[in-house]
Amino acid sequence: MTAHGESCQPCELCRQDGGEILYRNDSLRVVLVDDANHPGFCRVIWQAHVAEMTDLPPVERSVLMRTVCQVESAVREVMRPDKVNLASLGNMVPHLHWHVIPRFADDAHFPQPVWTAPVRQTPAAVLDERRALLPALREAVVRHAGCVA
Repeated sequence: MTAHGESCQPCELCRQDGGEILYRNDSLRVVLVDDANHPGFCRVIWQAHVAEMTDLPPVERSVLMRTVCQVESAVREVMRPDKVNLASLGNMVPHLHWHVIPRFADDAHFPQPVWTAPVRQTPAAVLDERRALLPALREAVVRHAGCVA
C-alpha cells in the first residue's frame, strides 16, 4: 500500500529490485543499474511505495538524502567522474527513488541528461575501463551507505 492507501501492484520498483542490490536495510536499497553507456549508475530506492519526498516524515527524508550523498561519495571515490548527476523524477515510475549517475565529458550524452539522444559513442575500451571499476564501487557503496544506518 502507498502512503495514500492506493495499491502499488503495477509499480515496477515494488515488484522488482530495480538493479543489482548493493546495499539494503529496512528503509531503502541501493542498486547498481545495468546501463552499458553509464557504468556506475546507481539508484537509491525507498522501500515503501511513496511517490514524493514530502510523503516521508522529515527524519526519513534525512536518512534518504544522507544515503544519496553517501552513494555519491562512493561513486566519486571509485569512478572519478567529471560530474555526478542526481535526479529524482518519478514520471515513469512514481515510486520514490534517486538516480546517482557518474558523468564524463566523453559519455554518450554529455552534457545533456542520460535520457536524451546520444551525441557520440564512448569508445568501447573506455567503457571497459569503467566497468572494471564496478567491483570497487560495490565495496565502496556498502562501506559508505553502511555509515548512514
